[in-house]
Amino acid sequence: MAMNFEQARQNMVENQVRPWEVLDFRVLDALSHVRREDYVASEHRNMAFADLTLPLGHGEVMMKPVIEGRLLQALELQPTDTVLEIGTGSGFLTACMAYLSQRVTSVDVHADFVEAARTRLGKAGFANVQVDVAEAVNGYEPAGVFDAVVVTGAVAAIPEKFVRWLKVGGRMFVVHGESPAQTAVLITHEGDGRFREESLFETDLPYLAHAAPVKRFVL
Repeated sequence: MAMNFEQARQNMVENQVRPWEVLDFRVLDALSHVRREDYVASEHRNMAFADLTLPLGHGEVMMKPVIEGRLLQALELQPTDTVLEIGTGSGFLTACMAYLSQRVTSVDVHADFVEAARTRLGKAGFANVQVDVAEAVNGYEPAGVFDAVVVTGAVAAIPEKFVRWLKVGGRMFVVHGESPAQTAVLITHEGDGRFREESLFETDLPYLAHAAPVKRFVL
């Protein structure tokens, strides 16, 4: 029997995401409309709405739907916002943020991820997204600052330059710490060099390229 993707999508929203205290109607609307099944590998299409991470290649994963929902809710994206995403991955979260904001700039170190995401986003009709190949930790510098920055891979420590990419009033979602006890936080630029950090939840994600903890040598 063919899978009913529309029913599976609504079950994901109502039975997974909403019970995890994601109540923002705009976020739930985005998750209800963006076709998650189109952003996974064909062999994982029937698992697109499961409460688990899905492998993307290169040791990367697609976040659980509940994590994506909490992330989007914390950012409080507005229709006039500009967003920078570090780590395009499948392009699904990119699409959700494009649905909620004015424009998304997304970069990923893996050229095949970028090519696939461009194709998926184009087929879905998202014209307000730019996706490029770039290594964010050591090499990338955006042309401006943003209302929101989203880091989709974990970092052992938050790079100082990441917070400089936020406008005053801007918000950054990032997961930091040492696996398996990492913390998702929201950092808000309050102005005059002040940044407020709010812990959201604990999780465990693969590290962003060049952002893993330094290996300790044990004698």
